[in-house]
Amino acid sequence: MKKLINDPSKVVVESLKGMEAAHGDIIKVHYEPNFITRKEPARKGKVAVISGGGSGHEPMHGGFVGLGMLDAACPGEVFTSPTPDQMEAATKAVDAGAGVIHLVKNYTGDIMNFQMAADICAADNIKVEPIVIADDVAVEDSLYTAGRRGVGSTVLTEKIIGASAERGDSLETVTRYANYCKNNGRSMGIALTSCTLPAVGKPIFEIGDDEIEFGVGIHGEPGRERIKIKVADELAAMLFEPIAQDLALKQGEEIILFVNGMGGTPLIELYVIYNAAYELAKKKGVKVVRNLVGSYITSLEMQGFSITVMKADAGIVKLWDAPVWTPGLRWGI
Repeated sequence: MKKLINDPSKVVVESLKGMEAAHGDIIKVHYEPNFITRKEPARKGKVAVISGGGSGHEPMHGGFVGLGMLDAACPGEVFTSPTPDQMEAATKAVDAGAGVIHLVKNYTGDIMNFQMAADICAADNIKVEPIVIADDVAVEDSLYTAGRRGVGSTVLTEKIIGASAERGDSLETVTRYANYCKNNGRSMGIALTSCTLPAVGKPIFEIGDDEIEFGVGIHGEPGRERIKIKVADELAAMLFEPIAQDLALKQGEEIILFVNGMGGTPLIELYVIYNAAYELAKKKGVKVVRNLVGSYITSLEMQGFSITVMKADAGIVKLWDAPVWTPGLRWGI
């Protein structure tokens, strides 16, 4: 194993210390339990938006804490759900009296632990609204889920509802936008290589040099099938077409198109994939009105990519364009 770490058991904490040292103007890191909040205290009367999940997917979620996006994030150990005490502490830290959105990816541990935290907070009269993202069209059930996995739509949803909360929308309104994103975003991914957990020291699965995992999960979970590698245009089509079918995309509709790298894929290749997906959308008469290209939901050093499509009306585009200033996503300031 070749990794730039010291002690595998301390990699998460040392990474959090590095994040705070690099972005202390934006975030504050809390320890025991570990969670990240904005540097500035929550604005009174603002709906708070919190997400979280296992570490190893950076910049998701801690890299999206800041103006116009998340108020707090809870990082678990690598590929491991955060604990209820992390989520409880984060929720209480950023509650500003207008309610809290828990944005949860559909993994059994995440859902269970977020729910336990929400129940504890409810006893202290904190209104918590859970939103579960389950956007992966690859499989109906996976190793860690009951139902579809939560993947790429999570980032788009965090941006959109973060903007809604930032402008002062009510909990009801922010929740409505969150449900829109949940119902109108779909994703699918491909892995060219495996990745190595620091505490394990070897790849989590074996794959041939000429093979790909079609429909892989962000923890390396199996997808639809193991197939021989193909050229970029074919791979993009293999993801875009099932997504378009699942969303029932129609001619004239507008979308946000997100091409995400898994951690080890160079940007030059992601733009090749984006070009292919963009052309596929054009052929269907679907207009790409906004986009995101880069590594925003990673799986350590895995080589691969995912495509996310979200339908976007004028209200969604306005929220997407709203200012955001986080370690991992910045514009409009």
